Amino acid sequence: MKIALLGYGKMGQIIERFALERGHEVVLKINSRNQDELNVTNLSKADVAIDFSVPDAAIPNIYLCFEANVPIVVGSTGWYGQLQEVKDACLSRNNTLLYGSNFSIGVNIFFHINQVLAKVMNNFPAYDVQVEEIHHTQKLDSPSGTAMTIAESIIDELDSKKEWVNELVGSPFEDVVKKDQVLIESHRIEHVPGTHTVVYSSEVDDIEIKHTAHNRAGFALGAIVAAEWLQNKQGFYNIADIFNFK
Repeated sequence: MKIALLGYGKMGQIIERFALERGHEVVLKINSRNQDELNVTNLSKADVAIDFSVPDAAIPNIYLCFEANVPIVVGSTGWYGQLQEVKDACLSRNNTLLYGSNFSIGVNIFFHINQVLAKVMNNFPAYDVQVEEIHHTQKLDSPSGTAMTIAESIIDELDSKKEWVNELVGSPFEDVVKKDQVLIESHRIEHVPGTHTVVYSSEVDDIEIKHTAHNRAGFALGAIVAAEWLQNKQGFYNIADIFNFK
């Protein structure tokens, strides 16, 4: 494959390494210093684009790929408020997009376990649930897209929960967490690639599941696997579509 990397920072460089190791070619690398090179002509040289940019850039990058008719894998988060709009545009234009809050294979296994556990815990209302996420201080969005996915899956399965609320530890937080809310507690600590924990607590015990990323390599490899999977497909996909957990 010929790949365009939109967001050539630390993550983009690791993605490039995996791409080259798997026999692919990187034909375009975009960062904050060469934004003028991001255009339809240059994008059209690629078979697929992989976006790990910043939240504000994700939507313009997506629509530019639609214009260039280049499939795009979107690892950036923070734009999901426009998810339905993007999906409608993708399908109406016969474009191709695959997105995910986390491309790590291990995290996607964790997502599945989280959903199964939540389904079981719906029968045990004595337990309350909370999500904790820890990331490096350079992460711009809070909560993480991964934590949002975890919380929303819990809400889908627990009758007692209707929405999530976020507390960024160290920032003002005056809300009282209601019984029908899932608290996502966010921490920003230097040099932490990503840790996510789900805790069910009762008066007598806790049940906890946890995923800890040791580095960014798992995210990067997953992005390349997703791009490979997307070849010769058309439509709007989520990273979960790659895995057949059922």
